[in-house]
Amino acid sequence: MQKELLSRLRRITEEERVILAGAQDIKRELYTTETDFIIDSRKLLQKGRLIEIRPHTRFVHFPKHRHNYVEMVYMCSGSTTHIINDSERITLKEGDLLFLNQNATQEILPAGEEDIAVNFIILPEFFDRAFFMIERETILYDFLVSSLSPASSYSSYLHFQAKDILPVQNLIENMVWTLLPHKNGTNTLNQTTMGLLFMNLSLFADTINKDNPHQYEQNLVFSVLKYIETHYKSGTLAEISAELRQPAYYVSRLLKKHTDANFKELLQQRKLRQAAYLLSQTPLPVESVMENIGYDNSSYFYRKFREKYGCSPKNYRKSL
Repeated sequence: MQKELLSRLRRITEEERVILAGAQDIKRELYTTETDFIIDSRKLLQKGRLIEIRPHTRFVHFPKHRHNYVEMVYMCSGSTTHIINDSERITLKEGDLLFLNQNATQEILPAGEEDIAVNFIILPEFFDRAFFMIERETILYDFLVSSLSPASSYSSYLHFQAKDILPVQNLIENMVWTLLPHKNGTNTLNQTTMGLLFMNLSLFADTINKDNPHQYEQNLVFSVLKYIETHYKSGTLAEISAELRQPAYYVSRLLKKHTDANFKELLQQRKLRQAAYLLSQTPLPVESVMENIGYDNSSYFYRKFREKYGCSPKNYRKSL
Protein backbone atom coordinates (compact mmCIF):
# COMPACT_ATOMS: atom_id res chain seq x y z
CA MET A 1 0.00 0.00 0.00
CA GLN A 2 1.15 3.56 -0.73
CA LYS A 3 3.23 4.91 2.18
CA GLU A 4 1.28 8.13 2.76
CA LEU A 5 -2.01 6.25 2.89
CA LEU A 6 -0.59 3.63 5.23
CA SER A 7 0.76 6.37 7.48
CA ARG A 8 -2.72 7.89 7.81
CA LEU A 9 -4.24 4.53 8.68
CA ARG A 10 -1.50 3.84 11.25
CA ARG A 11 -2.43 6.86 13.40
CA ILE A 12 -3.68 6.06 16.90
CA THR A 13 -7.42 6.74 17.11
CA GLU A 14 -9.18 8.24 20.11
CA GLU A 15 -10.70 4.85 20.89
CA GLU A 16 -7.23 3.27 20.85
CA ARG A 17 -5.84 5.99 23.14
CA VAL A 18 -8.42 5.03 25.77
CA ILE A 19 -7.43 1.37 25.42
CA LEU A 20 -3.71 2.18 25.70
CA ALA A 21 -4.50 4.24 28.81
CA GLY A 22 -5.79 1.11 30.52
CA ALA A 23 -9.26 0.23 29.25
CA GLN A 24 -9.71 -3.54 29.25
CA ASP A 25 -12.49 -3.74 26.67
CA ILE A 26 -14.04 -1.87 23.78
CA LYS A 27 -16.94 0.51 24.38
CA ARG A 28 -19.90 -1.41 23.01
CA GLU A 29 -22.05 1.71 22.88
CA LEU A 30 -19.87 2.92 20.02
CA TYR A 31 -21.06 -0.02 17.96
CA THR A 32 -24.55 -1.06 19.03
CA THR A 33 -27.59 -0.40 21.19
CA GLU A 34 -28.56 -4.09 21.20
CA THR A 35 -28.12 -6.48 24.12
CA ASP A 36 -26.73 -9.02 21.68
CA PHE A 37 -23.52 -7.71 20.18
CA ILE A 38 -24.72 -6.94 16.64
CA ILE A 39 -22.74 -4.03 15.22
CA ASP A 40 -25.23 -1.54 13.82
CA SER A 41 -24.51 0.19 10.51
CA ARG A 42 -26.40 3.24 11.79
CA LYS A 43 -23.64 3.74 14.36
CA LEU A 44 -20.92 3.69 11.73
CA LEU A 45 -22.44 5.14 8.56
CA GLN A 46 -23.36 8.76 7.97
CA LYS A 47 -26.93 9.22 6.74
CA GLY A 48 -27.20 8.70 3.00
CA ARG A 49 -23.96 6.75 2.67
CA LEU A 50 -23.92 3.13 1.54
CA ILE A 51 -20.30 2.42 2.39
CA GLU A 52 -17.78 3.64 4.93
CA ILE A 53 -14.36 2.60 6.17
CA ARG A 54 -12.72 2.64 9.57
CA PRO A 55 -9.37 1.24 10.71
CA HIS A 56 -9.66 -1.91 12.79
CA THR A 57 -9.36 -1.19 16.51
CA ARG A 58 -5.98 -2.48 17.75
CA PHE A 59 -4.50 -3.36 21.15
CA VAL A 60 -7.59 -5.16 22.47
CA HIS A 61 -9.53 -8.38 22.07
CA PHE A 62 -12.61 -7.63 19.96
CA PRO A 63 -15.35 -9.89 21.35
CA LYS A 64 -17.67 -12.15 19.37
CA HIS A 65 -20.18 -10.17 17.32
CA ARG A 66 -22.25 -10.06 14.16
CA HIS A 67 -23.07 -7.23 11.75
CA ASN A 68 -26.33 -6.00 10.21
CA TYR A 69 -24.39 -5.21 7.04
CA VAL A 70 -21.76 -6.85 4.83
CA GLU A 71 -18.25 -6.32 6.13
CA MET A 72 -15.12 -6.41 4.01
CA VAL A 73 -11.79 -6.49 5.85
CA TYR A 74 -8.60 -5.60 4.00
CA MET A 75 -5.23 -6.30 5.64
CA CYS A 76 -2.92 -3.39 4.82
CA SER A 77 0.09 -4.58 6.82
CA GLY A 78 0.95 -7.10 9.52
CA SER A 79 -1.71 -9.66 10.41
CA THR A 80 -4.87 -10.21 12.44
CA THR A 81 -6.44 -13.45 13.67
CA HIS A 82 -10.20 -13.91 13.29
CA ILE A 83 -12.37 -16.65 14.77
CA ILE A 84 -15.36 -17.14 12.48
CA ASN A 85 -18.53 -18.91 13.59
CA ASP A 86 -16.91 -20.00 16.88
CA SER A 87 -14.64 -22.59 15.27
CA GLU A 88 -12.81 -21.45 12.16
CA ARG A 89 -9.59 -19.55 12.80
CA ILE A 90 -8.32 -17.36 9.95
CA THR A 91 -5.14 -15.31 10.04
CA LEU A 92 -5.30 -12.41 7.61
CA LYS A 93 -1.91 -11.43 6.24
CA GLU A 94 -0.89 -8.39 4.21
CA GLY A 95 -3.00 -8.17 1.06
CA ASP A 96 -5.69 -10.58 2.28
CA LEU A 97 -9.37 -9.78 1.84
CA LEU A 98 -12.23 -11.12 3.97
CA PHE A 99 -15.95 -10.77 3.16
CA LEU A 100 -18.43 -11.51 5.96
CA ASN A 101 -22.17 -11.68 5.46
CA GLN A 102 -24.77 -11.02 8.14
CA ASN A 103 -24.86 -14.66 9.24
CA ALA A 104 -21.22 -14.77 10.29
CA THR A 105 -20.05 -14.37 13.86
CA GLN A 106 -16.60 -12.90 14.28
CA GLU A 107 -14.10 -12.57 17.11
CA ILE A 108 -10.73 -10.86 16.65
CA LEU A 109 -7.60 -11.38 18.72
CA PRO A 110 -5.57 -8.31 19.80
CA ALA A 111 -3.62 -6.59 17.02
CA GLY A 112 -0.35 -4.74 17.42
CA GLU A 113 0.54 -1.23 16.27
CA GLU A 114 1.79 -2.39 12.85
CA ASP A 115 -1.16 -4.74 12.29
CA ILE A 116 -3.23 -2.37 10.19
CA ALA A 117 -6.56 -3.49 8.76
CA VAL A 118 -9.36 -1.49 7.17
CA ASN A 119 -12.99 -2.45 7.79
CA PHE A 120 -15.44 -1.60 5.00
CA ILE A 121 -19.01 -1.18 6.32
CA ILE A 122 -21.27 -1.91 3.33
CA LEU A 123 -25.06 -1.87 3.08
CA PRO A 124 -26.42 -4.67 0.85
CA GLU A 125 -27.93 -2.20 -1.64
CA PHE A 126 -24.43 -0.86 -2.33
CA PHE A 127 -23.76 -4.00 -4.38
CA ASP A 128 -26.66 -3.41 -6.80
CA ARG A 129 -24.59 -1.46 -9.32
CA ALA A 130 -21.60 -3.79 -8.92
CA PHE A 131 -23.73 -6.84 -9.75
CA PHE A 132 -25.42 -5.07 -12.66
CA MET A 133 -22.05 -4.26 -14.23
CA ILE A 134 -21.39 -7.88 -15.13
CA GLU A 135 -22.78 -8.16 -18.65
CA ARG A 136 -21.93 -11.82 -19.02
CA GLU A 137 -22.55 -13.38 -15.64
CA THR A 138 -20.62 -16.49 -14.74
CA ILE A 139 -21.57 -19.41 -12.53
CA LEU A 140 -18.69 -18.55 -10.24
CA TYR A 141 -19.83 -14.93 -10.02
CA ASP A 142 -23.32 -16.08 -9.04
CA PHE A 143 -21.70 -18.19 -6.37
CA LEU A 144 -19.81 -15.22 -4.93
CA VAL A 145 -23.00 -13.16 -4.89
CA SER A 146 -24.97 -15.86 -3.09
CA SER A 147 -22.21 -16.20 -0.51
CA LEU A 148 -22.70 -12.54 0.43
CA SER A 149 -26.42 -13.04 0.97
CA PRO A 150 -27.69 -13.39 4.56
CA ALA A 151 -29.91 -16.21 3.28
CA SER A 152 -26.94 -18.19 1.97
CA SER A 153 -26.91 -21.83 3.03
CA TYR A 154 -23.41 -22.28 1.70
CA SER A 155 -20.90 -19.96 3.26
CA SER A 156 -21.01 -16.92 5.50
CA TYR A 157 -17.58 -15.64 4.49
CA LEU A 158 -15.07 -15.51 1.65
CA HIS A 159 -11.33 -15.23 2.24
CA PHE A 160 -9.11 -14.14 -0.67
CA GLN A 161 -5.31 -14.24 -0.58
CA ALA A 162 -4.87 -11.32 -2.94
CA LYS A 163 -1.44 -9.91 -2.12
CA ASP A 164 -0.03 -10.81 -5.54
CA ILE A 165 -3.11 -9.80 -7.56
CA LEU A 166 -2.12 -6.25 -8.57
CA PRO A 167 -5.49 -5.13 -10.05
CA VAL A 168 -7.24 -6.13 -6.81
CA GLN A 169 -4.70 -4.23 -4.72
CA ASN A 170 -5.08 -1.12 -6.89
CA LEU A 171 -8.88 -1.17 -6.78
CA ILE A 172 -9.02 -1.53 -2.99
CA GLU A 173 -6.47 1.23 -2.53
CA ASN A 174 -8.56 3.48 -4.81
CA MET A 175 -11.61 2.90 -2.60
CA VAL A 176 -9.63 3.65 0.56
CA TRP A 177 -8.31 6.89 -0.98
CA THR A 178 -11.87 7.91 -1.86
CA LEU A 179 -13.51 6.96 1.43
CA LEU A 180 -10.89 8.08 3.94
CA PRO A 181 -11.65 11.84 3.61
CA HIS A 182 -15.40 11.09 4.15
CA LYS A 183 -16.38 13.06 1.05
CA ASN A 184 -20.02 13.03 -0.03
CA GLY A 185 -21.15 11.96 -3.47
CA THR A 186 -18.73 9.07 -3.89
CA ASN A 187 -21.24 6.20 -3.77
CA THR A 188 -21.43 5.76 -7.56
CA LEU A 189 -17.66 5.88 -7.98
CA ASN A 190 -17.11 3.27 -5.29
CA GLN A 191 -19.96 1.07 -6.50
CA THR A 192 -18.30 0.97 -9.90
CA THR A 193 -14.94 0.19 -8.32
CA MET A 194 -16.54 -2.64 -6.34
CA GLY A 195 -17.96 -4.04 -9.58
CA LEU A 196 -14.47 -4.05 -11.10
CA LEU A 197 -13.15 -5.67 -7.93
CA PHE A 198 -15.65 -8.53 -8.19
CA MET A 199 -14.87 -8.99 -11.87
CA ASN A 200 -11.19 -9.41 -10.99
CA LEU A 201 -11.79 -11.64 -7.97
CA SER A 202 -14.03 -13.95 -9.97
CA LEU A 203 -10.97 -14.84 -12.08
CA PHE A 204 -9.05 -16.08 -9.04
CA ALA A 205 -11.23 -18.79 -7.51
CA ASP A 206 -8.14 -20.69 -6.42
CA THR A 207 -7.34 -17.93 -3.90
CA ILE A 208 -10.65 -18.30 -2.04
CA ASN A 209 -10.43 -19.91 1.42
CA LYS A 210 -7.28 -21.57 0.13
CA ASP A 211 -5.66 -22.69 3.37
CA ASN A 212 -8.72 -23.33 5.50
CA PRO A 213 -9.24 -27.06 6.17
CA HIS A 214 -12.80 -26.34 7.33
CA GLN A 215 -13.61 -25.24 3.79
CA TYR A 216 -12.48 -28.40 1.98
CA GLU A 217 -15.85 -28.96 0.35
CA GLN A 218 -16.09 -25.32 -0.67
CA ASN A 219 -12.68 -25.42 -2.30
CA LEU A 220 -13.70 -28.46 -4.37
CA VAL A 221 -16.91 -26.77 -5.49
CA PHE A 222 -15.02 -23.63 -6.53
CA SER A 223 -12.62 -25.79 -8.55
CA VAL A 224 -15.51 -27.44 -10.39
CA LEU A 225 -17.17 -24.09 -11.09
CA LYS A 226 -13.95 -22.68 -12.46
CA TYR A 227 -13.58 -25.77 -14.67
CA ILE A 228 -17.13 -25.32 -16.02
CA GLU A 229 -16.42 -21.66 -16.72
CA THR A 230 -13.60 -22.50 -19.13
CA HIS A 231 -14.60 -26.00 -20.35
CA TYR A 232 -18.32 -25.46 -20.96
CA LYS A 233 -18.10 -26.59 -24.59
CA SER A 234 -16.95 -30.16 -23.98
CA GLY A 235 -16.26 -30.54 -20.25
CA THR A 236 -17.35 -33.69 -18.43
CA LEU A 237 -17.91 -34.69 -14.84
CA ALA A 238 -15.54 -37.60 -15.32
CA GLU A 239 -12.72 -35.32 -16.45
CA ILE A 240 -12.95 -32.84 -13.57
CA SER A 241 -13.45 -35.63 -11.03
CA ALA A 242 -10.26 -37.30 -12.25
CA GLU A 243 -8.44 -33.96 -12.11
CA LEU A 244 -9.56 -33.47 -8.50
CA ARG A 245 -8.89 -37.15 -7.69
CA GLN A 246 -12.39 -37.57 -6.36
CA PRO A 247 -15.16 -40.04 -7.30
CA ALA A 248 -17.66 -38.56 -9.75
CA TYR A 249 -20.58 -39.38 -7.43
CA TYR A 250 -18.92 -37.42 -4.60
CA VAL A 251 -18.32 -34.33 -6.79
CA SER A 252 -21.89 -34.52 -8.08
CA ARG A 253 -23.26 -34.75 -4.53
CA LEU A 254 -21.23 -31.71 -3.41
CA LEU A 255 -22.50 -29.64 -6.34
CA LYS A 256 -26.10 -30.53 -5.57
CA LYS A 257 -25.62 -29.81 -1.89
CA HIS A 258 -24.02 -26.39 -2.33
CA THR A 259 -25.47 -25.05 -5.60
CA ASP A 260 -28.77 -26.93 -5.79
CA ALA A 261 -27.84 -28.08 -9.31
CA ASN A 262 -25.95 -31.05 -10.72
CA PHE A 263 -22.98 -30.90 -13.09
CA LYS A 264 -25.09 -31.24 -16.23
CA GLU A 265 -27.43 -28.43 -15.16
CA LEU A 266 -24.53 -26.10 -14.31
CA LEU A 267 -22.85 -26.88 -17.62
CA GLN A 268 -26.08 -26.12 -19.45
CA GLN A 269 -26.50 -22.82 -17.61
CA ARG A 270 -23.02 -21.81 -18.72
CA LYS A 271 -23.64 -22.85 -22.32
CA LEU A 272 -26.86 -20.84 -22.52
CA ARG A 273 -25.25 -17.76 -21.01
CA GLN A 274 -22.47 -18.00 -23.56
CA ALA A 275 -25.07 -18.35 -26.31
CA ALA A 276 -26.84 -15.21 -25.09
CA TYR A 277 -23.52 -13.37 -25.01
CA LEU A 278 -22.64 -14.39 -28.57
CA LEU A 279 -26.10 -13.44 -29.82
CA SER A 280 -25.82 -9.99 -28.25
CA GLN A 281 -22.17 -9.23 -29.03
CA THR A 282 -21.46 -10.90 -32.38
CA PRO A 283 -23.16 -11.27 -35.79
CA LEU A 284 -22.67 -15.07 -35.78
CA PRO A 285 -25.62 -17.04 -37.20
CA VAL A 286 -27.62 -19.00 -34.65
CA GLU A 287 -26.24 -22.27 -36.03
CA SER A 288 -22.67 -21.05 -35.46
CA VAL A 289 -23.55 -19.91 -31.94
CA MET A 290 -24.94 -23.36 -31.23
CA GLU A 291 -21.76 -24.98 -32.55
CA ASN A 292 -19.56 -22.62 -30.51
CA ILE A 293 -21.14 -23.68 -27.23
CA GLY A 294 -20.98 -27.39 -27.98
CA TYR A 295 -24.58 -28.25 -28.95
CA ASP A 296 -25.26 -30.41 -32.02
CA ASN A 297 -28.99 -30.95 -31.43
CA SER A 298 -30.75 -27.82 -32.65
CA SER A 299 -34.23 -28.71 -31.35
CA TYR A 300 -32.80 -29.35 -27.86
CA PHE A 301 -30.85 -26.06 -27.97
CA TYR A 302 -33.89 -24.05 -29.09
CA ARG A 303 -36.07 -25.62 -26.40
CA LYS A 304 -33.60 -24.99 -23.57
CA PHE A 305 -32.88 -21.45 -24.75
CA ARG A 306 -36.59 -20.64 -24.81
CA GLU A 307 -37.03 -22.12 -21.31
CA LYS A 308 -34.33 -19.81 -19.94
CA TYR A 309 -34.93 -16.60 -21.89
CA GLY A 310 -38.61 -16.89 -22.86
CA CYS A 311 -38.01 -16.51 -26.60
CA SER A 312 -36.13 -18.00 -29.52
CA PRO A 313 -32.44 -17.12 -30.08
CA LYS A 314 -33.43 -15.06 -33.14
CA ASN A 315 -36.00 -13.03 -31.21
CA TYR A 316 -33.56 -12.62 -28.31
CA ARG A 317 -31.12 -10.94 -30.69
CA LYS A 318 -33.88 -8.77 -32.17
CA SER A 319 -34.98 -7.63 -28.71
CA LEU A 320 -31.53 -6.18 -28.07
